[in-house]
Amino acid sequence: MGGARNHPELWTQYIFTFDPHFATIGFVKTDPATVLREQGIYVTAQRLAVLRVVGAQPHATAEEVLQGVRDEIGSISRQSVYDTLNTLSDLGLLRRIQPAGSPARYETRAGDNHHHLICRGCGRVEDVDCAVGKRPCLTASEAHGFDIDEAEVIYWGRCPDCRQDPVPALPVPPHRTQQGEP
Repeated sequence: MGGARNHPELWTQYIFTFDPHFATIGFVKTDPATVLREQGIYVTAQRLAVLRVVGAQPHATAEEVLQGVRDEIGSISRQSVYDTLNTLSDLGLLRRIQPAGSPARYETRAGDNHHHLICRGCGRVEDVDCAVGKRPCLTASEAHGFDIDEAEVIYWGRCPDCRQDPVPALPVPPHRTQQGEP
């Protein structure tokens, strides 16, 4: 059995309040069942397990979530986990990110304005708070009539461990170039 099963406090619901001068973030430990009920959806063992696993393993891939859920509750289909991840993401309880060249990743830190830093060497993902604090964080040079409400930023680099290892970096996504290349 997985460790998250007996630790509902691993689920952290992020509550955001905005001061006129700067954003503050408060953290409230919330039972996953309460969060699901507040959204008006059925509380199921699968949904609870997915929330706990993602809460315990931020930036987990669907396959990592599947393995964690199987460790916790036993048999569950891959499709059930994917459907649950999609439902919880659609409700805003999970955030889905999909860096170029990587599988989708899920986190419970949803609804705020943060970005991600990804290591080209090992694939490690870290949250990076927005320097501006409010959405959309960046201003497009041309809005083309859109009402822009969000900018998704992913920073790429090498973590301290990978900078010390001679392991080659992950390939640069095809639509990007290394610094100094045309």
